[in-house]
Amino acid sequence: MAAAMAVKLTSSRTQLPYEYYSLPFCQPSTITYKAENLGEVLRGDRIVNTPFQVLMNSEKKCEVLCGKSNKPMTLSVKESRLVAERISEDYYVHLIADNLPVATRLELYSNRDGDDKKKEKDVQFEHGYRLGFTDVNKIYLHNHLSFILYYHREDLEEDQEHTYRVVRFEVIPQSIRLEDLKADEKSSCTLPEGTNSSPQEIDPTKENQLYFTYSVHWEESDIKWASRWDTYLTMSDVQIHWFSIINSVVVVFFLSGILSMIIIRTLRKDIANYNKEDDIEDTMEESGWKLVHGDVFRPPQYPMILSSLLGSGIQLFCMILIVIFVAMLGMLSPSSRGALMTTACFLFMFMGVFGGFSAGRLYRTLKGHRWKKGAFCTATLYPGVVFGICFILNCFIWGKHSSGAVPFPTMVALLCMWFGISLPLVYLGYYFGFRKQPYDNPVRTNQIPRQIPEQRWYMNRFVGILMAGILPFGAMFIELFFIFSAIWENQFYYLFGFLFLVFIILVVSCSQISIVMVYFQLCAEDYRWWWRNFLVSGGSAFYVLVYAIFYFVNKLDIVEFIPSLLYFGYTALMVLSFWLLTGTIGFYAAYMFVRKIYAAVKID
Repeated sequence: MAAAMAVKLTSSRTQLPYEYYSLPFCQPSTITYKAENLGEVLRGDRIVNTPFQVLMNSEKKCEVLCGKSNKPMTLSVKESRLVAERISEDYYVHLIADNLPVATRLELYSNRDGDDKKKEKDVQFEHGYRLGFTDVNKIYLHNHLSFILYYHREDLEEDQEHTYRVVRFEVIPQSIRLEDLKADEKSSCTLPEGTNSSPQEIDPTKENQLYFTYSVHWEESDIKWASRWDTYLTMSDVQIHWFSIINSVVVVFFLSGILSMIIIRTLRKDIANYNKEDDIEDTMEESGWKLVHGDVFRPPQYPMILSSLLGSGIQLFCMILIVIFVAMLGMLSPSSRGALMTTACFLFMFMGVFGGFSAGRLYRTLKGHRWKKGAFCTATLYPGVVFGICFILNCFIWGKHSSGAVPFPTMVALLCMWFGISLPLVYLGYYFGFRKQPYDNPVRTNQIPRQIPEQRWYMNRFVGILMAGILPFGAMFIELFFIFSAIWENQFYYLFGFLFLVFIILVVSCSQISIVMVYFQLCAEDYRWWWRNFLVSGGSAFYVLVYAIFYFVNKLDIVEFIPSLLYFGYTALMVLSFWLLTGTIGFYAAYMFVRKIYAAVKID
């Protein structure tokens, strides 16, 4: 292991990653970038070599990185201004050694008893290290890095050499000004004794002279190689997770029990009433959902768009299910950087078959006949919106020269994947779905549509969205918080077991709410349920949007225009995808339910 590599600079205040050499750090004689997978490129990682020489078990007291010992490095005014700006924007530097990301140890004193003697240290780790710090309007740069590497000695047979494995990579950044660092000819240096040294200030209005130095210290550790990622993933609040999961499971099962009982009992009563022999010769006027039997399967407006959106929903559903399941089995751990993004992209492309098939079959059921246009619509509507938003946001990121911008070749590659893999697969699925028997509807549709009575205020669409969204959102609310902090605050997210549970709860609660809503709607003799059910089932997406705005205002201190634009652009994509996902789950549940209840009543 010869050198530490740099990944990128990130900040949760600007949300714009930059590559390591966008700042005037010391450069090695030749700069080589590591070949990257799709996920890493999309995340803005640009992995590059650095001049830090980290050799196994060789200590370094203090070494000057670049610039001769008697001639320190000079930052021009322009460079100084840039460095000062990045420090004031709270940028963190991410390095890796042996594929382990660097971490800074934070020791928080938690004296719960209020007793000074019993001060416990809570050790938490921050990813990366701070570029610098500000103090009373002065800006200081961390120019000395003390690397602490922990190694594990593998126990072997008597006569073999020991193998050493790096199991943790920590850094203690320090700021030491030029005058306090003594450097000699061999590019080694002496650190000032004690605490009387001053930090290295960066004055953005003039040239600054400084040394970049580092030291390496090795410690033996009993952490095994297999569990070396645990320090990065330990979270202080796994209890919260269990509590929230159990809480939502109980709530959902309680509600689902109640809903199922109510629905089944009222339905039994309804069906028994409707199926009684007509002894009383229609003395009682029929009411409720049986009345709309001749209209309930009347195809809605815009059947092509509806089936396309539902097809995309199925595509998303399959992708998310497989990704979470595979990640839960531990195949997409954070140690393989970018694997999650890459897998998700490819899976979405390949799930086009299922999306196309379900869309084609539904379109056929809704009396559609232009299948080629329908297939094209399914393959391009949702991905086109996503690509459009991402392209516009990308232009802004390009303007900022950030490494988060997707390079042009990658963009072309994504387009080729979309039109070369996804589109043909959707067409294939659509063709077979359209040729298959359409879903059989148990009752015939009348020629003349019946009148829809005046609806009560609570049957309003927006009220429906508000009512239907609460339950699914409540079930996954805590998990959403952790996902948001993983996306926006550079944390690792790895609790896929929890996520899988939450996903199942989400599916169950969406289906139930959707069935209840469609039942009420048919009882009110309003048979236009197709679109309305799709919109209302996705009601939790509205709450996700509200929560995202709340998170933006309370948790993130983003002030500039472009970071805010990025945040809301990506949030819009998340909300749209979430609406498609939940709307699709709800729609199919409601459709099955409606077919079941109308098959159970005898209609003359």
